[in-house]
Amino acid sequence: MIDIASPLRLRIDSAALVSNWRWLATQSGAACGAAIKADGYGLGARGVMKHLAAAGCGDFFVATWAEAAALMPLAGDVSLSVLHGVGASDMVAARTLPARPVLNSLDQVARWRESGEGRPCDVMVDTGMNRLGLRPEEALGGALEGLKIETLLSHLASADEDSEQNDRQLAAFRALRERIPARRYSLANSAGICLGSDYGFDLTRPGLALYGGVPRREADGAIRQVAFPEARVLQLRDVPAGETVGYGATWTAARASRIAIANMGYADGYLRCHSGSGGARWQARTLPLAGRVSMDLVAFDAGEADGLGEGDWIALDYDLPEVAARSGLSQYELLTGLGGRFDRYWI
Repeated sequence: MIDIASPLRLRIDSAALVSNWRWLATQSGAACGAAIKADGYGLGARGVMKHLAAAGCGDFFVATWAEAAALMPLAGDVSLSVLHGVGASDMVAARTLPARPVLNSLDQVARWRESGEGRPCDVMVDTGMNRLGLRPEEALGGALEGLKIETLLSHLASADEDSEQNDRQLAAFRALRERIPARRYSLANSAGICLGSDYGFDLTRPGLALYGGVPRREADGAIRQVAFPEARVLQLRDVPAGETVGYGATWTAARASRIAIANMGYADGYLRCHSGSGGARWQARTLPLAGRVSMDLVAFDAGEADGLGEGDWIALDYDLPEVAARSGLSQYELLTGLGGRFDRYWI
């Protein structure tokens, strides 16, 4: 097979990833795990697990059994949990792989009790999000009796806001802890960690903040950027004053302009909402986006980038909080949307 380099690359700063995990670990006083679902939020779950396990992280969370299987063999002596539980078609994987299901419904509890051969499991109880998880009355009604529960979990719905719901969910989870035996208890995601040590319990499950997202103001200045998307310049062209660039002719050259065409577009997760606000840099020089983003091409105004040539790499402006604010996308979408045409490079 011919090895062909992509004209897109995602530089991933392993030191920043580990630094973010260590900062999150110090905030709660609890063991700090890592959510690596959606292929490590788009960075590559296997690489994320490798670097965090080497740094001391022992607990990882994926969404599906397919994601769990893709991580085999696991990196070191770590624990892996599958957040979406166990359906009827998942039982072969659940019996075979060294991972635990997070049971989310009475049906899943019954299925695991009947076919799990007494193996440990995790259990999710809903305390106010109404997404996955048993209702408290279901969890307290005897359905969990006899299960070997490694971790009892719940999930905060509004931790990124100053919401009274956070206090209500905390109180509800404390009440569950008093009545449901488990080896460990886990409530906080990235934003929940920022709410304070009361939310830490025994184990936290950060995701977004590991990868450079800032979930709350308390993390400003502590969380470092991890992902740096870059694209090769495919062509440089001169555009006379008054001519337009791109679909819909939405950008008009106010003066004779030098335009850099990059090999990237909305098929790669760089969406049309960046039009009018996005940009890139080359050797600290600014390249504003010119016109609309198309499927796999985008144009930048390279008038201030003397010396830029075809084949050079340009770095997208991709500070997650800033780009989220101006694009209307969430920080999660900005990370997980980066497509498979980006080669992943750990640095």
